[in-house]
Amino acid sequence: MGGETTGTLRRDAIGLREVLFQSVTAMAPAAAVAASIPSGAAFAGGSLPLAVLIALVACLFTASCVAELARELPAAGSVATYAARGLHPAVGFLVGWGYVFVEMLVPPLLLLQLGFTAAGTLHEEWSSYPADLWWPWSLAGAGVIAAAGYLGVRASARFGTVLGVFEIVVFLVFALLLIGKAGDANTLSVFGTSHTADGYAGVGGVFAGSVYTVLAFAGFEAAAPLAEETRDPRRTMHRAVLGAALGIGLFYVITTYAMTVYFGPDRFAKFGASGAASWDGVARASFGLFWVLVFLAVVNSTIANANACANVSTRTAFALARIRVLPRLLATLHPRHRSPVAGIAAQTVVAVGTALGLGFAYDPVTAFLLLATVIVTVVVGVYIVVNLACPGHFLRAGRGALKPVRHLLFPVLGIVAFVPALLTAAGLPVFDFVTELTPPVSYAGPVVGGWMAAGVVVLLVLMRRHPERIAETARVHLEEYEPTAGPRQDGTVPR
Repeated sequence: MGGETTGTLRRDAIGLREVLFQSVTAMAPAAAVAASIPSGAAFAGGSLPLAVLIALVACLFTASCVAELARELPAAGSVATYAARGLHPAVGFLVGWGYVFVEMLVPPLLLLQLGFTAAGTLHEEWSSYPADLWWPWSLAGAGVIAAAGYLGVRASARFGTVLGVFEIVVFLVFALLLIGKAGDANTLSVFGTSHTADGYAGVGGVFAGSVYTVLAFAGFEAAAPLAEETRDPRRTMHRAVLGAALGIGLFYVITTYAMTVYFGPDRFAKFGASGAASWDGVARASFGLFWVLVFLAVVNSTIANANACANVSTRTAFALARIRVLPRLLATLHPRHRSPVAGIAAQTVVAVGTALGLGFAYDPVTAFLLLATVIVTVVVGVYIVVNLACPGHFLRAGRGALKPVRHLLFPVLGIVAFVPALLTAAGLPVFDFVTELTPPVSYAGPVVGGWMAAGVVVLLVLMRRHPERIAETARVHLEEYEPTAGPRQDGTVPR
């Protein structure tokens, strides 16, 4: 492979702009607006903008915790390192084990969406194109993502920035057109509880809608694994994580408001991800060829999201491989680009194999739903653990570093926000609005359980044979390159 299994990732390769869009594109804003957020309309109806606003506030609690830890512990291991420092190295290993697994499944998830979106649209426009010919688009997307990753973090992050700007601009312009055409129908009543769906009146409907909407925020932490390749990482990571969560959250509020007032708040419970009552349907019916830009923005969003999450999976795997809790091969770096080439190769194989294997075994949409359930279940679980790690870390750091609101209150509120989302993603009918999962999507639970059980076995073996490796999950490698004398700019001292 022509790489090396020692050394560091490229230092100071990217800045705030690229890191910000690493998190932005990992949230897949266009795809979330067009496909994820409308799932909440069945409950919140025309009050969905309020549900999105509540979800934004709820997610900012966890984003604040991640940002605080990212500033203190700038490491490619990100959430694994936070859990190791804030709770216990064994917990850090299990968080990293689960996080690498699901982040490696995000690219095949998006490649499936790219495939069935492109094939379905082409078939709708030209009936001679087979609706089931989705896989060439998935393979093409995999090639683009692999090439961007191979060329290094600078190329990959800048590629993500361009893609992210395009999808955001398209949907913001569309939102402004919708608001303009709505005219006198513009109303702030959509930020109240008077337009909820039948059977989910008042606050209950808004709460149900917000639980489904929370899942659209997943990915705001994706900047954190690039800490070792970022200029001024302590400051940049903090700004990027919070900036992405807040910025894209407001983007969700604006776009959802625009479509709600245009489509009609009292009819919005029937709005969805496809058909005439969808973003694509409204664009086709009322805005001429503008629907092409909407389609391209959604396709663009799948590639950008896959690219961002490939960066996350390969950097996290690199961090765990260099301390030898994952195979050392995954720490192999390209001698020129300093990209984790073995990890990128493994990510590409997993992406193509999973997308084609599940896509042909079931169908691309069913495979997408199965992978989405696996991913969201683990990611939301990781968020809950990170919320627990935040007070753990700062309580150990001492009173001078502890800020009660940010480090104690916000983590509790973050857990409260994400527990309902976890139960919903797993299909556990604790609430009356949760739909119980059916096969094959219900297989997600056993898949996650089996993977984490395997992680426990690996953990026990390592703790028996190489306990020092587990202890190193708490290691922040960047601290080895910082001056040890004197405090940092934020007043804390490297430990």
